[in-house]
Amino acid sequence: MNEDNHIIKECGQTILAIHDTMDVLNGKWKVSIIACLCYKSMRYSELLREVKGISGKVLSRELKDLEMNLLIERKVLQSKPISVQYEITEYGASLKELTQVIANWGLNHRKKIINK
Repeated sequence: MNEDNHIIKECGQTILAIHDTMDVLNGKWKVSIIACLCYKSMRYSELLREVKGISGKVLSRELKDLEMNLLIERKVLQSKPISVQYEITEYGASLKELTQVIANWGLNHRKKIINK
């Protein structure tokens, strides 16, 4: 295989991996939810307050998707009334660095746009 074919194959594999990642993290809210849970476990109502602009229905759906993908865990607390807490899994915590990179890029981009 010549060098050009190797580069094209590598690029294709990278793009496929990016598509896989984006399929899991798709939508406006999942990365924000993961970022919150990387810092501490939260109850549903705390997440609803912290993730500004998300509706309860959308939060429920996103939490189910994240749980299905093994990124977060839902724990039922034995309290009265019973409450549910969400926490990042060890696997989900592997995304913390990515959320920080995205946040840093966003801050730098905002500064660049404001100062253009």
